[in-house]
Amino acid sequence: MEITFDGNKVITAHLNGHEIRTDQPVEGGGSNSAPTPFELFLASLGTCAGIFIKGFCDNRGLSTDGIKLIQNMQYDPESGLPTDITIDIQVPASFPERYVPALIHVAELCKVKRTMDNPPAFEVKSTII
Repeated sequence: MEITFDGNKVITAHLNGHEIRTDQPVEGGGSNSAPTPFELFLASLGTCAGIFIKGFCDNRGLSTDGIKLIQNMQYDPESGLPTDITIDIQVPASFPERYVPALIHVAELCKVKRTMDNPPAFEVKSTII
C-alpha cells in the first residue's frame, strides 16, 4: 500500500488498483470531499461485518433485502477515542428467526474486529530516498 499527499488535506491510499481518498472537514482545514481516516476506519468495521452477513445469507439462499446494520459509538470525552462500539443487525420480520444468532456470530468473525481484538505490533519509521 502506498499513501500519497494529493493537495490540501486529501490523503490517498493506493492498493490493489484502488484509490481510497480521505479528507478533513472544513473546520479541520479540509474541503470535506471524502471521509476522514478515522471515519473510514470506523466504516471498515460495519462494512466488514456486513460482508460476512452477506456471505452467510448468500450461502443459504437468504435474501438480504431489508437487512441493515446500524453502528453506534460511545467516546471517551477526554481522548475522543471510542470506548464502546455496537453494531445492531436489523432484520425484517420476514427474515427466518432461527438464523439471527448465526448472523451475530458471523458478524463477530469480521477480520477488522478480530484485528482490534488482537492488535498487531506497530512500527513507524522513516527512510531517506
